[in-house]
Amino acid sequence: MPVSDRLAPEARPLVDAMAAVFPDLGGAVTDAAEARRILAAAPAVPFPAPVVGAVEDREIPGPPGAPSLPVRIYLPEPEPGGAETARPVVVFFHGGGWAICDLDSHDSTARGLCRDARAVVVSVDYRLAPEAPFPAAVEDAYAAVCWVAGHAAELGADAGALTVAGDSAGGNLAAVVAHIARDEGGPRIARQVLVYPATDARQKAGSFAENADGYFLTAAHCAWFLDQYLGPDGDAAHPRVSPLLAEDLGGLPPAHVVTAGCDPLCDEGRAYAKALRDAGTDVTESHFPGMFHGFFGFPELLDDARRARAAVAEGIVSTGLDRKNFGDTGGRAG
Repeated sequence: MPVSDRLAPEARPLVDAMAAVFPDLGGAVTDAAEARRILAAAPAVPFPAPVVGAVEDREIPGPPGAPSLPVRIYLPEPEPGGAETARPVVVFFHGGGWAICDLDSHDSTARGLCRDARAVVVSVDYRLAPEAPFPAAVEDAYAAVCWVAGHAAELGADAGALTVAGDSAGGNLAAVVAHIARDEGGPRIARQVLVYPATDARQKAGSFAENADGYFLTAAHCAWFLDQYLGPDGDAAHPRVSPLLAEDLGGLPPAHVVTAGCDPLCDEGRAYAKALRDAGTDVTESHFPGMFHGFFGFPELLDDARRARAAVAEGIVSTGLDRKNFGDTGGRAG
């Protein structure tokens, strides 16, 4: 079947334009630093950034023995009438295969979450591979969640309405951090938002073959990303690399999972949603059969992206409302 038969027609020009400027990872481009230079030189997205109340770049303590951790904090605009209450808070991890992208590449997405959910968003500039391979990104992600939970009042946020969120590799980190928080006694995470998450690094799901090429993210890209993250001797089945393979998926926070039908990661994202549900976790899903990996970042161009973003924002808002309406029971894990 031609690739264009499954991709939504409105998405094809965007996919082709993105593929034209994206580095040929694993082919002509094998060096992560070169890949980052190519991306930095690509044309900027020609849309105004969503307006929020305030943005601050700062550094927070990293994990023990590691450097300090840059974060970007987004505060929503003041409530109408001046009434201020503690807001939901989102710790956001950007995608990029654990090896590329940064706070700037996902600035618009973080701003959109802040504006649409009226939530405090803390975007995390975790260490990248191969310079800092697994488990550096995981350790940074967990350190950031612990810091946000401990400083929620300073941020004007409700620590009881804490969401971890991310796309692609960032969705992997959000899922893994939820496991660590459960296993190590906190902090308490009220919700996880996983946008086309990487959950099974064995990369054997049917969608890897079905969507191997022609939809922006390719199977070759995915193999290169994993090689950067794990190196030649890494364990793709490690549960903090592949959360789908964890022995125990019980007791995790409610989850909202977004998947795209024309994405190599589609099947593992849907499988993770099912596995969480089978383990007793409250799970909602937004599946978009005609969309591609990366579509979530283009609400200005794609109706499905707008719908996906609205569902995510609704979940974040409901976390705060549940907390307000039901006290400590709101967003209970499992």
